[in-house]
Amino acid sequence: MTSRHPEKMHAIILVGFMGAGKSTVGRALAQRLGWMFEDLDDRIEQRERQKITEIFGNAGEAEFRRAEHEALKELLKGIRSGSEKVIAFGGGAFVQQSNISLLDAANLPTIFLDASVEELLARCQRQSETQGMERPLLRTPEDFRQLYEKRRPYYLQARFRQETDGKEVQEIVTSVVQALGLPDRRGTR
Repeated sequence: MTSRHPEKMHAIILVGFMGAGKSTVGRALAQRLGWMFEDLDDRIEQRERQKITEIFGNAGEAEFRRAEHEALKELLKGIRSGSEKVIAFGGGAFVQQSNISLLDAANLPTIFLDASVEELLARCQRQSETQGMERPLLRTPEDFRQLYEKRRPYYLQARFRQETDGKEVQEIVTSVVQALGLPDRRGTR
C-alpha cells in the first residue's frame, strides 16, 4: 500500500525492460481509471521532431538521455497542473539517476512490470515480426539478456513490482489498481 491517498495521486509510472508491456498495460490501465495515457518516448519524438532511432543514430545516447530528461521534466510539470496520467517509460529511462531523482521529488508511484528474460525476448521477437520493426538488441539473445540483467536492479527500486509472465493484460491492470488502492472505474464513463 502506498502512503499517498488515492485521490491525490496524479500519475502512475510504468517501468521495465523492452517487451514488459508498459505501453499495452499503460493504455489499459489508463482506460480502466479514466485517466490519460502517455508514452515518454512519444513525447521525446514530438519535442525533438525526430524518431528515437534517429536521435541515437544522429546524436548518440548521451543526447537522447538529455532529451529524455528534459521531456520528463516537462511531463512532470504538466502533471501538477493537469489531468491524471499513466506514463510508460522507455526501457532505459528508469536507469538514469537524474530521472529517478525527478520521480523521487514528485513522489509518484512507480510500477516495475517484470517478466522472465525468455518471455521478454519472445514478446519482442513477436512484436518485431508483426510490426516489421528492427530492434538491434534482438540480433543476439545474449546481448538482450546482459542488458536486462544490468538494468533489472534499477527496475527493482520501483515502489511496486508486478509479475506479467503468463498473465492477461486485464489481470495485470486489476492487480495494479488493487495494489495502489485506486477506485476501479470499469464500466463508468
